[in-house]
Parts: sequence; structure tokens; C-alpha cells
Amino acid sequence: MIDNAEFDQYAEDYDAALAQGLSVSGEDKSYFAQGRITWLADCLQRLGEQPKSVMDFGCGTGSSVSFLLDLTGVESVFGVDVSAKSLEVAKRTYDPDCTQFLPLSQYQPGEQIDLAFCNGVFHHIATGERATAVNYVHRSLRPGGLFALWENNPWNPGTRYVMSRCPFDHDAATLSFLEARRLLRAGGFEVLRTDFLFIFPRVLRWLRGIEPIVSKLPIGAQYQVLCRKP
Repeated sequence: MIDNAEFDQYAEDYDAALAQGLSVSGEDKSYFAQGRITWLADCLQRLGEQPKSVMDFGCGTGSSVSFLLDLTGVESVFGVDVSAKSLEVAKRTYDPDCTQFLPLSQYQPGEQIDLAFCNGVFHHIATGERATAVNYVHRSLRPGGLFALWENNPWNPGTRYVMSRCPFDHDAATLSFLEARRLLRAGGFEVLRTDFLFIFPRVLRWLRGIEPIVSKLPIGAQYQVLCRKP
């Protein structure tokens, strides 16, 4: 689905490559990672959900794993990716008692995962293969399981500029929230909500307090589509 060789070359210096793109926002990757999980945690609380098992689809070097482990109720995080070198970095970083990392090709979905999380992966998947990726996630979740899909919002000019500065995004094919929702519904998911985050850069951080109020407007740098497997 994704060229593993391309991401293998960034495995050891992924953070530096990402920082190059994010620097225009005035924030680092931790700000965005924490923001995504904080928002997701609020969504889960509103739904009365406390997932025990989480799959990080396209986990890379594991940048989101520590934040996912902080979600209420989570006991284990399972990461899958196409890049063997990225998975090696993740394995060196995290406790094997509560994490596991496998290549996509070696994991057989078995309808046992409570929550699937995916950030910024689908714009690297060829358009014709995205339905296969959605099906992979769908088959991994238990009935009633949730999928939190985070993607870069192509309607935000800042997002497009940041992606133009990231060396691993040179071949990216962005998808709008409308495309993402159609894709998920076609894959058998029930879309619960769509939210947009990260509107203001650091220089305008005093305005960030209004972001939850305008989170339904498609202006944030990223969006989350939260859906459920019936």
C-alpha cells in the first residue's frame, strides 16, 4: 500500500525531517500529537468508551504510542507499518510488555481491537488502494470498535505549505474530509463525527481557546473522522 523503501530511509531521522516541515507553525510534533490524543480522549469520554486495546495503523517509529498509552483504560498498543526500519526504532523505544510492532503483511486481522488510530497515513496510500487499507482496519476491529482517522486538511493553505516542506510528503495525494467519510462509509463504517483542529500557529496561540467552538468548520490543519464498526 505504501512504498516501504521510501520510509525506511527516514526511519532514523524521521523526527528531523518532520520538524523541518512543522517549523513554520512554531510548534514541534509533540504539540500536535498531544492535541490529537487530547481531542480523541474527549470524544471517547463523551461516547462512554474506554478501549483496552489500540491499533496504531501506520505507526512509523511510534510517535503516537506514548500518547495512546495515556488514554483512559488502554492496556496495550499494537503498531503496524510497512517500514521494517521504522518498526525497529519503535521496538527499541517502547516497553514490550504493553506494546507490539509488526509489519502490515505479518498481521492477520482478527476482529479483536477496541480502537484503531491512524494519523497522516492515507495521503501516502495510492488512491486505488485506500479501500483495501480501510478494509484491513475494519477486519481488525471488534464489532462496535472505533476508528479515529486523522488526516491533513488540503483545504487549509498552511497544511499544503507544511507538506511541501516535508521530504517524505513529496508524492502525497491528500484527501479531503468529504473523501475520507465516503471512503469509510463504503468500507462499512458508521461515521460518528468529524472535527477540525490546529487552526492557529504559535504566534496566534492566544486565539486557540476558540478552536473547540469552531471545530466543525473545515479550516483546521488536520481533521479527525471518528467512526464505528457496526
